[in-house]
Amino acid sequence: MELLGRIKQSCTRWTTLTPSSLLYDRALVWLFIVLLCIGFIMVTSASIPVGTRLFNDPFYFAKRDAFYVLISMGACYYFLQVPMDKWEKWHWRIFFIALALLALVAVPGIGREVNGARRWIPIVVFNFQPAEFAKLALICFLAGYFTRRYDEVRSRKLSAVKPFIVVTVFGLFLLFQPDLGSTVVLFVITFGMLFIVGAHIWQFIGLLGIGIFLFIVLVLTSAYRLKRITGFLEPFKDPLGSGYQLSNSLMAFGRGEFSGEGLGNSILKLEYLPEAHTDFVMAVVGEEFGFIGILFIVLLLGLLVFRAMKIGREALVLEQRFKGFFALGISFWVFFQGFVNLGMAMGLLPTKGLTFPLISYGGSSLVIMAISISVLLRIDHENRLMRGGHARLKDD
Repeated sequence: MELLGRIKQSCTRWTTLTPSSLLYDRALVWLFIVLLCIGFIMVTSASIPVGTRLFNDPFYFAKRDAFYVLISMGACYYFLQVPMDKWEKWHWRIFFIALALLALVAVPGIGREVNGARRWIPIVVFNFQPAEFAKLALICFLAGYFTRRYDEVRSRKLSAVKPFIVVTVFGLFLLFQPDLGSTVVLFVITFGMLFIVGAHIWQFIGLLGIGIFLFIVLVLTSAYRLKRITGFLEPFKDPLGSGYQLSNSLMAFGRGEFSGEGLGNSILKLEYLPEAHTDFVMAVVGEEFGFIGILFIVLLLGLLVFRAMKIGREALVLEQRFKGFFALGISFWVFFQGFVNLGMAMGLLPTKGLTFPLISYGGSSLVIMAISISVLLRIDHENRLMRGGHARLKDD
């Protein structure tokens, strides 16, 4: 009886989202773990046909994804031990490391090219994509910059020029790969963080105008980007050409209807839908679990974004600006990338090579996103210590 009592007490303690006595956000931990598990299940289901064709192993990508999940959880635990003052101290170094990695991609013999895009650096365990690290590095750098120049950014009319130059430098390296999707994500992150800091409204209008103009120029000057736009506007006009991916994705959602066909019963993943386990994994979710499955994942991601914004707001209330800006920057990143990926799969936005956070297959995406979650957990931990009267933080 005593053992049963202890088990019941332990279960009650762990199923309570975040007791006030805890020094970390248990709800955020659960959201992270549940989304990773869902991602592993869906990657396994979506990758069976392509794994069988390419490697004669239906669970080839499932095994690799399981390895990435373990690496991600290990990275999350490791970076959870890093105090936020070190992130703030190193924000310049992190920026230059990201820049160097983006430059290395272009070096022959180092960068790896797949389907006409040179975006990866082969390492021992997987192909690392510096663009994912660049997103986290930009958020860290801007959080440090806005903390140091807080009054200047809020008072000067052209305070957005310097952050925009930083984004432009990153963007030029990314466009060389080419990776327009990640460039847009970096632009949106900068836009959102400027809004939180309180920059002048005319700067937002100017940045938005410049961003739209540059996007149009980049589309009109690139045949393959223009082809993606025309395929997005009328996917069924050329279902075997420019509209192939989107038309098959829309058919997957159409087959799933409200409750889906059931786990493993997707037809479009049988080599009809390219990149079914990466960029278009949400289309497979829609076909196998329907509107209910999509809504459930969107709800989980929305709760994760809400927790990140709450953590950032609490840090700002405690006058910890670097932590607050960092957490809010991560929330913008997760929300926008999830929004773009799902919108792309549903035909609401042009197709882009962006993964769905914590769901899509990809070692770089999972590891960097896990590090971002560890940053959020660390910020929340330090917030709780400060609220509890611990002015001088110590390493756990």
